[in-house]
Order: sequence, then C-alpha cells, then structure tokens
Amino acid sequence: MANLGYIGLGAMGGRMADRLLSKGHTVTGHNRTKSKAQWLLDKGMQWGNSPREVAQAADVVFVMVTDSSALEGVAEGPDGFLAGLGPGKIVVEMSTVSPAVSRAIAEKARARGADMVDAPVSGSISTLEQGKLTMMVGGAEQTYERVKPLLLDIGPKATRVGGNGLALSMKIALNLAITTQLLAYSEGILLAEKAGIDRKTAVEVYTGSVLASPLLQYRGPFVLNMPEEAWFSIKMMQKDTALALDLGRQLGVAMPTTAVANEFLTAARGLGLEEKDCAAVFTVLAKLSGVPA
Repeated sequence: MANLGYIGLGAMGGRMADRLLSKGHTVTGHNRTKSKAQWLLDKGMQWGNSPREVAQAADVVFVMVTDSSALEGVAEGPDGFLAGLGPGKIVVEMSTVSPAVSRAIAEKARARGADMVDAPVSGSISTLEQGKLTMMVGGAEQTYERVKPLLLDIGPKATRVGGNGLALSMKIALNLAITTQLLAYSEGILLAEKAGIDRKTAVEVYTGSVLASPLLQYRGPFVLNMPEEAWFSIKMMQKDTALALDLGRQLGVAMPTTAVANEFLTAARGLGLEEKDCAAVFTVLAKLSGVPA
C-alpha cells in the first residue's frame, strides 16, 4: 500500500481520494475549506495544513483544482507543494489547466529531484462512482509506470499519450466536444418538441438511437430534470472551452463549432446559470425558442 497525498477535495477530487482510501492506501489530504473534507477525515484520511505539508508527508501527491491560477496557488510559495517535494517524490496533476502552466510546474518539480505527470480524467461523478473513469497521462514513461497502478485504483484505464502537457492537450481536445454535442442534442429535442412530440418521448428516442454517445446517454435526461448539484458546471465548462480556443489559436486549428458553443456558455452565464450543470445550455436554447425549460 502506498503513502499518498491529495490536494483539492472537491466533487471529483474528494471521490477519488475516497477510492484510494478504500484500496487501503494512506492518504493525507488538503482542501481550501477543511469542512468539505470532513467526510474523508471520518473515513481515516489524514490532514495536511497546507499543500507543502501534504507533499512532505506523501510519496505520491495527487492534485485536482479548478484552473491554472488555482494550480499555481497550491504549487508556488512557501506553503505550496513544490516546497515540500524532494528526490523520488511524484506529483500526479489531474486538473484541466493550461499545458504551458503544467509544464512549467513540472520543470520546477524536477529541479527538486521529484517528477510530475499530468493525468486529467475523462468522465463525470457518475462514471467515477461506477468505477469507469479513464485517465490520460503526459510525462516520462518511467514515472508513468510508477503511478499507473495507483491510477488503476481510481479507474480502469490510464493511457500515456506522450510527454508533459500532452495529456492536457488531449483532455482539452475531448472536452470541447461536450458543449457542441449538448447544443446539437438540445436543438434536436426542442425541434421535436415544437413539432408536437412530448419531450420525454423525444429524449427516450434520442438517447436510445445510434446518435447517443455515452455523454448524451447520461446527460441527455437532464433536460427533463436538471440535477441540484452540477456534475460539471457552466463556469467550469467555459474555462475548458477557453483553453481549447487558446490552444487552437496557438496551433492554427479552425474551431468554429467550439467558438459558437462558447457564445452559448456566455449566454448561460448571463442568465445566472454559471453554477448549473453544463447541460443547462438547453435552457438558453429553450428560451430562444419560446419553450419552457
């Protein structure tokens, strides 16, 4: 069993830390708001008063925070996890952030004799709880092989895609399709509804058709009953869409559907929906179509 750390115990990070605890690993955790981690402390997780304390206590440190600035916040400074690293330690950075920011922090980790991989995830709270979460990994192959068994304690598949930052590029490439799929799906449901088909029936037909990706199969029914707790909020979705558009500009890739999707996310925020699940883009289209959401 391994001596692990986990920084960032939100909806996804907390559940991943829980899975690692359930596999018998020792986990020292830190979260900006300690009370949100109480359920993990009740299960035996140890507490670190700062990211640095977590890194000092653990051999492998997992990190899951909201964005690039949050990652820099928990990494840098006298209380950041970089200050607690030493030879042989590994950071597994699971947030969806700028590849450039991640690479810069990985270089600083290596300067301390440690190493870091980026290991963003594909899936949601639902897929994590079902044990179906998959991961992509960017970093040195030797480091990947060391952390792979731990990643497989979280989900069934962890694929190395190349060097540092490339897993994040892959994750950004995957995530840009979330809103574009949801928009096209919402248009279809609203078209069927305004043609006279009951919304529930339209959802049943669509999610049972060849067009229904796994994403639409579990998120499609949200147009009937939006969850109280966002699985992935409008705000977080637009953060990832912005990362995709930035990367597209850097690499010279045309991204017209992503640009349109980003405008609808902005509209959703204008309607006060930024903390709702990203499936709430349906609400924006419904309003434009004169249909009660």
